[in-house]
Amino acid sequence: MKVFWAVVGKELLSFIRSWQLVFVVLYAFSFEVYIAGSGIELKPRNIAVGYIDSSGGGLSQKFLSYFHAPEFLEPVLFESQEKLSQAVFDKEIMVGLVFDDAFEQSFRKNHHTTLHVLLDATAASQAFTALSYLQNIAINFTARTFPVDLVTHKLFNENADNHTFMALTELLSITTLLSVILTAVVFVKEKEEGTWDIMLLMPVNAKIIILAKSFSQVIIVMVGIVISVGFVIFGIFNTPINGSFFAFLLLSFLYAFTGAGIGLFIAAIAKDVMQVAQLSIVIMLPLIFLSGAWTPIYAMHPWLQTFSLISPLRYYIEGTESIFFRGTPFLELYPYFLGVTLVGSVVYMVGFRKIGRLF
Repeated sequence: MKVFWAVVGKELLSFIRSWQLVFVVLYAFSFEVYIAGSGIELKPRNIAVGYIDSSGGGLSQKFLSYFHAPEFLEPVLFESQEKLSQAVFDKEIMVGLVFDDAFEQSFRKNHHTTLHVLLDATAASQAFTALSYLQNIAINFTARTFPVDLVTHKLFNENADNHTFMALTELLSITTLLSVILTAVVFVKEKEEGTWDIMLLMPVNAKIIILAKSFSQVIIVMVGIVISVGFVIFGIFNTPINGSFFAFLLLSFLYAFTGAGIGLFIAAIAKDVMQVAQLSIVIMLPLIFLSGAWTPIYAMHPWLQTFSLISPLRYYIEGTESIFFRGTPFLELYPYFLGVTLVGSVVYMVGFRKIGRLF
């Protein structure tokens, strides 16, 4: 055990002395998480609206008064539909409204009229969310009664705030990335610096060296997680945690070992740090895609849903969200712990054996 902790201490000291690496880790766990939480906006914001008004009445202006900040900019009047279409084409506006000659007359006559909408759907998420806003404005504008009263109860995120979700998801992705890259780099640097052969001559069990080196990077990742959660997730975004913080740390610890296993596999086949970065991206993208971080699992193709079961990040994300937002009791988190442990054990053993052949 003395050798194990000596190697761990040596790697931690080496990390602290490398101020560039320390800066990257601190930046990733702080500013990167903050930028993802505050900079990515799913709700409509500052949407440019243009219109042409051939109705000749005040009803169209009353309708346009519903477009206000922060969701929409002040609507801009265009002289013709050709100029309005060109503005949409040039991305000057996202939403174009056409009030034709019969707009107000039809509404006054039978309380039914037609409003033509030009929508730039290249920004699909913002565009169709804006369209739902427009439909609600139309419903409120006509004051049409609906036979069913909808009483909405927002569960787990009462304010419908996406910032906390985005920041937390980014933290989990950063954890995956750094646990993989840091573990791979700590071995590949031995190859680049020419100390690999010296390490092979050490009268120490190779398994202890591998385990100690990977464990030291897990410690670094765990420190980064604690800093990120304390200062960004809790401090800036005031994210609630309705479950056990200890359960989250334990799940993160197990998952960090999974990432370390992937890092060991990459270190066994990579010759330099550049190859580590390239291979990490190749492996990371499928893991993130299949985890549900970008697309909900239920929205995927059935065979992709099945394939996602081998992504450890899926269990990590679902378990973390259950802890933070749903307040799931510790004993009921066993599916996520079991998933991370089983997949992580297989991944770590494969990586461990792969790099062990080089000793």
